[in-house]
Amino acid sequence: MTTEAAQDDAVKPLLEWLLRAYPDTPKTRAKQWIAAGRVSVNGQIIRMPHLKLPDPQGALKLLHRETTALECKVNGWRIHPRVSLLHLDAALAVVDKGAGLISVPAENVDISALSIVADFLAGDLRAMESGAEGRGRSLPPAYRRLKPLPVHRLDQYTTGVLCMAMNPTARRLLIDQLKAHTMQRAYVAFVEGRAPAAKGTWKNWLKLRDDELRQFVIGDEEAQVAGEAAIEAITHYEVLAEFPLANGRDFVSKLRFKLETGRKHQIRAQAAFAGLPLIGDQTYNRRYREAEGAVYIDFPRQALHAETLTLVHPGTGERMTWAAPLPKDMRQLEGLLRSKRL
Repeated sequence: MTTEAAQDDAVKPLLEWLLRAYPDTPKTRAKQWIAAGRVSVNGQIIRMPHLKLPDPQGALKLLHRETTALECKVNGWRIHPRVSLLHLDAALAVVDKGAGLISVPAENVDISALSIVADFLAGDLRAMESGAEGRGRSLPPAYRRLKPLPVHRLDQYTTGVLCMAMNPTARRLLIDQLKAHTMQRAYVAFVEGRAPAAKGTWKNWLKLRDDELRQFVIGDEEAQVAGEAAIEAITHYEVLAEFPLANGRDFVSKLRFKLETGRKHQIRAQAAFAGLPLIGDQTYNRRYREAEGAVYIDFPRQALHAETLTLVHPGTGERMTWAAPLPKDMRQLEGLLRSKRL
């Protein structure tokens, strides 16, 4: 046997190493163990049965069933007043983030959605809702070695579905989906005005201000001059409802947005440029930014909610979707609009 052939023979799929370690196990069951997150190598759970690796020897472990995906039921386990856990396994965490909470740690900010999940994994937080499936529960010890890593972000005052990776490999695979635009994200917002059509697509060039606090929509010529500083943003919109206001002149529309690209403040900047600024947006809606005294509709934040997230699970390859219900403040806003009290 040549040296090259010997090296090829020494590198095999994880499934083969597992079957060698447990020779009486049917292949189908071994695949199920891997998919369920019950197989680790050097302390890292691997969910890809065909991943090739050298002989793990004693580093391959079959874990207890507590390492399978945590089913959080219905609206999730509330682990903090502004964070509900929707899904957790050895590769991925998905949460419903509340308004006012940043997604990942930042300078001079002590708490974020990421740090809250880290505290929960460490056993410092427990599910808190009295009626929840996981009330008062902490995680099994097998989860305690997991550490969440950032994948994408929601603005501080945007609510809804946010995912985190549980290991570097999963993070890389999830970020690859973002770059390839295969991770699908849908948002719901309330905006001023009426869209020109029931459905449409916005394609704009965005340029971030030097302090990185605001995006500007720029034209093609300016984008050519800006070079790499100009990035294309593509957003698809759909009108869900239109609400005439009590003054008989103005309208508020409820829209669903689907992102094809994921740029900072993308929806907020493009909606304002299209003449449909978000209710409550202190940055992009001129009424709120320049208001002195009463504003058009009193709402304390941009009325924007990340409704659904669809992705390919970085461990199992399964395409999965999570949804977060409209938060209380946006439900109340819609109720007032429907009753024509605004």
